[in-house]
Amino acid sequence: MKRKVRRRRSPRWARLCLVFGAVLTVVGGGSVVALQATVDAATKAVSQQSLIGSAKTTEEVKHASITGAKNILLVGIDARKDALPTAGTRSDSIILLHIPSDHDSGYMISLPRDSYVPIPAYDNGKQSFAGGKNKINSAFFFGSRGLTGEAALSHGFELLSLTIKELTGITPDAGAIIDFQGFKNVVNVLGKVCMYVDEDTTSIHIGKDNKTGKTAAPYVINPDGTLKSKIKGVTANFYAKGNHCFTPTEALDFVRQRDLLANNDFDYGRQRHQQQFFKAIINQAVKDGLNSPTKLPGLITAIGKTMTVDTGGISLEDWVFAMKGINPSDLITIKTNEGKFNPEKVAGIGDVEILSDDSLDLLKAAKNDTVATFAATHPTWVSAT
Repeated sequence: MKRKVRRRRSPRWARLCLVFGAVLTVVGGGSVVALQATVDAATKAVSQQSLIGSAKTTEEVKHASITGAKNILLVGIDARKDALPTAGTRSDSIILLHIPSDHDSGYMISLPRDSYVPIPAYDNGKQSFAGGKNKINSAFFFGSRGLTGEAALSHGFELLSLTIKELTGITPDAGAIIDFQGFKNVVNVLGKVCMYVDEDTTSIHIGKDNKTGKTAAPYVINPDGTLKSKIKGVTANFYAKGNHCFTPTEALDFVRQRDLLANNDFDYGRQRHQQQFFKAIINQAVKDGLNSPTKLPGLITAIGKTMTVDTGGISLEDWVFAMKGINPSDLITIKTNEGKFNPEKVAGIGDVEILSDDSLDLLKAAKNDTVATFAATHPTWVSAT
């Protein structure tokens, strides 16, 4: 009889991050972290507030439990100082983390931000949205516009949750917002983050003025964050394929890029780079931070400040205990549309991405807890990263 190999368990702190928001930061390295911090110390660093709101009914909250399959909505934002309230906030990354009922693995389903979906009517108390089809990242925008701070995050996330519910029938059991700006502080604590860049990447945000040598914007950016035109006399930052050690500014710049990727893979490329970057952060943390008594407190605080969570009526400690069977290496990434573009041009909106029938079946599988079966029958949809 074949003996079952016993897996090394990741520390409770790593599982805490796995469940709420920093899930990608622990992929690939968290299981080998010898961390002496307590769960209590980590939970104090994480902001908690209501995010899911009316997407979850009172009855669902009343009967919230840790048993059965779980779907956790993870949203990455790039909250620049001028983003609220004048421009609202759009979600850069949208991930549905599906935990099967056995709580022994996890599936990350990334939804491209340009996915063309119905967004429900919504009133955030400052501005109302009549409802209609639009890019899925617009849901966070329509929910947050006119608001600032916690209110903007709560209402943006609530409308996105309602949109996910209308699209898939899934009410998120919990949710988290990851602020990419916060990861600049994480890299500050570490000093650098080193990783392999898998394709030539040109920045549309940061460059150098050819005359003065000072930092300057190389491109004019549209209000929705897309590329408009090149600015003469400015050379854009360029990250060539190969090994790089990023400064905090370069790291944040790299994970933002989507428009000028060498392979023209836009959102899918950016999603992949963000996953690779977060893996690199935890590897760097293992090497230079988590075993350092001087760096450890600042690192926990910096990572905690990157996220805001809604536990869905379940304590963080209970989430950690319930997910104790999951190692970060057990997470599987599944690509919608098989990682290929399915574009369509819509008047008044521009280029959008249409989710294929198989992609909608994948989302139904998350609702019905049959993602493992979908992955087995669609092997090319499973990311090797």
